[in-house]
Amino acid sequence: MKVLIIDDERLARKELVSLLEDFDELEIVGEAVNVEDAFEKINTLKPDLLFLDIQMPGKTGFDLLEMLDDVPKVIFTTAYDEFALRAFEVNALDYLLKPIQPERLKESLQKIERITKPKEVPVEEGSFKKLGLSDQVFVKDGDKCWFVRLSEIRLFESEGNYIKVYFENYKPMIHKSLNALDERLDDRTFFRASRKHVINLNWVEGIEQWFNGGLMVKLKGGEKVEVSRRQAAKFKDMMSL
Repeated sequence: MKVLIIDDERLARKELVSLLEDFDELEIVGEAVNVEDAFEKINTLKPDLLFLDIQMPGKTGFDLLEMLDDVPKVIFTTAYDEFALRAFEVNALDYLLKPIQPERLKESLQKIERITKPKEVPVEEGSFKKLGLSDQVFVKDGDKCWFVRLSEIRLFESEGNYIKVYFENYKPMIHKSLNALDERLDDRTFFRASRKHVINLNWVEGIEQWFNGGLMVKLKGGEKVEVSRRQAAKFKDMMSL
């Protein structure tokens, strides 16, 4: 597993490198000192796991995750107690409080190992990997943050320069273009129903004819989404109607 360490403190990075020497399955491919440095190295080195400091000069670790379309697995490293960590709910992978204790590090890596999926087939050079159901995205809305697998997201809805993300009972907003997101999603699973909506086909519960040749789709979460007449034929084909 390829690891990138992101921390503005040199001694903290050095200490973590030393602790990780006991884990043969890990390959430290680089270190980054701030968000801009980390963003460049993530895109170049393609790490599987980030050890990510939260508080850094300028942008925070949260800001970095918002910049990424495809988020690697993340273990947060922070000097702050549960007050700083309260922003995350139960779906954060793990936190390590500084100074990092070896036993706590071991527990965290074991947790990562349990949820690690098989490696994806490499994409051709110059192209990008489509995001599928097993991939996760980072969503931040105000003081709340989530790591969410795309399989859990039933609907993306455009609202101006933002996208409303529907999962569980949450509907946070992210600052992103629906067109840009749609280009990254696997179109075998995610369908562009209209200019405003992208739906997860696995969450479709019911379909009925609608005005002017369109369709009305009901999702398992209760939402109803109109499929435009232009997209209706394609939708019927994909759903074998």
